[in-house]
Amino acid sequence: MTVEANSSQEELPSIPGKRYFTIGEVSELCSVKPHVLRYWEQEFPQLKPVKRRGNRRYYQRGDVETIRQIRSLLYDQGYTIGGARQRMEAGIDDTPAAASLNIKPLIEDLESVLKVLQS
Repeated sequence: MTVEANSSQEELPSIPGKRYFTIGEVSELCSVKPHVLRYWEQEFPQLKPVKRRGNRRYYQRGDVETIRQIRSLLYDQGYTIGGARQRMEAGIDDTPAAASLNIKPLIEDLESVLKVLQS
């Protein structure tokens, strides 16, 4: 991953502690235009916002995180729509935030082994 890819993830604003977000709010939170979000709903089965009166979309926090993951795959990592869909269906999350979560237990295990070896 390039430095540019890492910086684009950092530029995204933090997700507020709300229960539901409108398509306009999600557009701003993920730096993706609303028409792109509607298109991604057709292409990625994981993306299912709640639809209420007048077919208005309401996204939950998990939806926003999924959109950010899709955005990262497409814009930062250079996947095609089909490739990103396969990545999402396989459940592979290699975004920087997910990578750091996967490494923490490994680091803790290695530190405990090091303590045993030093004693």
